[in-house]
Order: sequence, then C-alpha cells, then structure tokens
Amino acid sequence: MAGPDQALRDRVRRLVSSTARTQGEFAARIGLDASKLSRSLGGTRRFTLPELARIAEVGRVSTDWLLHGNGTGPATAAHGQPAADDRQPPVGEPRDPAWDQRRDEFLAAAWRLIAERGYHAVRVADIARECGTSSAAVHYYFPGKRDVLNDALRYCVARAFARQTAELRSIDDGRERLLRLIDMQLPRPGQLSDEWSIWLQFWTEAMLRPQLRAVHNELYARWREAIARIIVRGQRQHVFRATVDAAEAALRFTALVDGLAIQVLTGAPDMGVDRMRTVLVGFVARELDA
Repeated sequence: MAGPDQALRDRVRRLVSSTARTQGEFAARIGLDASKLSRSLGGTRRFTLPELARIAEVGRVSTDWLLHGNGTGPATAAHGQPAADDRQPPVGEPRDPAWDQRRDEFLAAAWRLIAERGYHAVRVADIARECGTSSAAVHYYFPGKRDVLNDALRYCVARAFARQTAELRSIDDGRERLLRLIDMQLPRPGQLSDEWSIWLQFWTEAMLRPQLRAVHNELYARWREAIARIIVRGQRQHVFRATVDAAEAALRFTALVDGLAIQVLTGAPDMGVDRMRTVLVGFVARELDA
C-alpha cells in the first residue's frame, strides 16, 4: 500500500494530467519552477503548503482531497453539457489544445476587464460577451465568478513574469539587465498600466481575503528573488558593489518600484513615468553601482 506521501504525489500527478498538456505547463500555472515540481513528484523534495494550496486551486479540488483523499476531488461540470469543443477529456487522457486555448481566452478577457473596470465590477456575462459566447460556457471552465476572476489575476501576473524573463535572458550585463527591467516596470498607458492595475487589485483582494495571501506572497517572493538574482549577477561581474546585501537591496528596490507606481497610477502631482524612471535609476547609481 502506498504511503501518504506517495498517495499525495499520485493525486498531484492526476491533476497534472487532467489540467495541463505537459508537466512544465502545469508548473508554470502554479508558479513553480519545473525542476522543483519534478523533484517533488519524484519524492526527492516535499511540496510546501503554499504550493499545495496553489495546486488545489488550479486543479479545482479541496486541499483536504489533495492531502488525504477526502473532500472535493476532480469534478465534472455543474452547468449542463458544454459544447462539443469545450468538453474536457477524462483524467489521464491527452488534453485537446483547443480546450486550454479556450480557457486562456476567457482569462485574457477577464484580466483586461478587471484592469479597466475593477475586480468587483466584472460579471461573467461581460467575459462571455467579450469572447462571443454564453455565460454557461464560461461557467464550464470556472464554476463561479470568483474562480475566473482569481485565476485571471494570477494569469496576468504569470504572463508578465514570463515576458520579462524572456526579454531579460538575452542581456548578460547585470546592470543593463536591471535598467531594462526598470523600463519594463514603468506603468505606461496600455498593457503595462493594465498589469499594474491588476497588481493593485491583487493587493487589495489579498488584504481582504486571507485565502489569496499564500498565492500573492509566493508571486511577490518571486519578484523580489528575481531582483536579488540580477544584483548578484552584477556583483559577480563587478558592476555592483560586492558589499551590498542583495536580498536587502531587492526588498528596498521593489518597495520603491511599487510606491512610485502607485503614485503614477493615482495621478500624484509631479510624478510621471519619466520621473519614476529617474528615481529608480538614481537608486541603482547610489545603492548598487561599483
């Protein structure tokens, strides 16, 4: 008989096969490095509680089922029969890429609407209208309004991380990498401003609803760790001072970025994206440059 740890890993594998085309895709959805997921499934690393909470959310199961096999497990749709192209394959069978594409379309529409109107002003009917379908079709992928809105917040943040990672990978110099990241954080009108709108609303929802805090804190930790890694890179290349504590500098830098962005987004006098960039570049010159 499998032990509790093995049973837990089996249940996670079941969710991986039923909600993603690949293990790497599932890792991206839960905000976990693919190698960590692989080691956890292989038994050489244990899942953390925030990771398990995120796995349960993505898999749409209760944490009790994930940990012990009780409670709400993988379920079928509760809103009637979906259209033929919306049917999710049984657990263990390959997923139709069109199913994932349709789900991502709903999430993309939802996060744009949240950015424009606010978290609580968006209705499932609005999302359906944006995608040219019915509310019932949205409900097939997301049982309730809160499910689609919460996933839309995480979807937006994950997409932003992925875009930044892809662009920064081609820049070797640590200082140039940090300066490029500053440019990518400026809340200019359009996608960047919308993404900042999502962050602000994510902060508010995490403050009001404790169940979102584990996911929020993990995403925010990834943001600080990304900055710390860039600082360490610059120290190895001797463009940043070796005496700087990278984690502490990353904490102060991210706090400064967030505070300045809030001022820009709320129309604070004498604060625009150009001044925000000047202040952040000044931080790099004073606090980090060798």
